[in-house]
This record gives sequence, structure tokens and C-alpha cells, in this order.
Amino acid sequence: MSHEVGIWIDHKRAVIVTIAAGHVSTKTLVSDVGPHPHYSGSQESGGEKKYEERHSQDLDRYYDDVIGELGKPDAVVLFGPGEAKLQLKARFGRSKVLSESIVAVESTDKLTDPQIVAKVKEHYGIVR
Repeated sequence: MSHEVGIWIDHKRAVIVTIAAGHVSTKTLVSDVGPHPHYSGSQESGGEKKYEERHSQDLDRYYDDVIGELGKPDAVVLFGPGEAKLQLKARFGRSKVLSESIVAVESTDKLTDPQIVAKVKEHYGIVR
């Protein structure tokens, strides 16, 4: 039984489409990562670096939450409008099994949930 996954992701939410045994399911994870910080304080105390580190840690937790929803997929396609898909791909690199399951990384515009499902089904050749 194959287990294929498509993930549309940006920094605000991830839509995970799973196809297993002919059944398609979706799950949406909403990120609690705030907008990228713009620090306006003194550079002497390292404040900007602290903001950057906190933002990076928040993103890492978000990506780990997404990865935690996947199980052990045979194939993964990552897509989305910004750099989040590339950051998630890099996070996949921590696991050889997961990194080898990535079959495509594509840039797309913002999509509705039905458009995301349709794109994943099309990618894996499922017509219904």
C-alpha cells in the first residue's frame, strides 16, 4: 500500500494532503509563528539576534509539527508561494528516510484547499 503526501505550505499554515489505499484526507496546521521580526532597538545588546533566533526556533517547531503529521510516506511533494517549502525541505534533511521521499518541490501561488487537493491528486495521477 502506497502512502503519498502533498504539502502546501507558507509561514502561516500548512495543508497536508495524504493519499493512502485510494483514500484522500487533508489536515490543516495553523502556525503560531509571527511575522518576521524587525528589531528597532540598539544593536549593542544583541537584541536583533535574539529576535532572529526566536523566530527561527518558532519556524523549526512549526516544521517539526508538520513533519510529525506525515508518518512514513513513500513520496512527498512540497509546494507553496514562498520560502517555507525550501525551509521544510531542509528540515526533512535531518532524516534520510524523509529526505529521500521528496519527489518534487514546486512554487505555486496561494491556493484554496480544493485546489491544493486537486494539485496533489494530479501530481500522483489520481483522477476522480
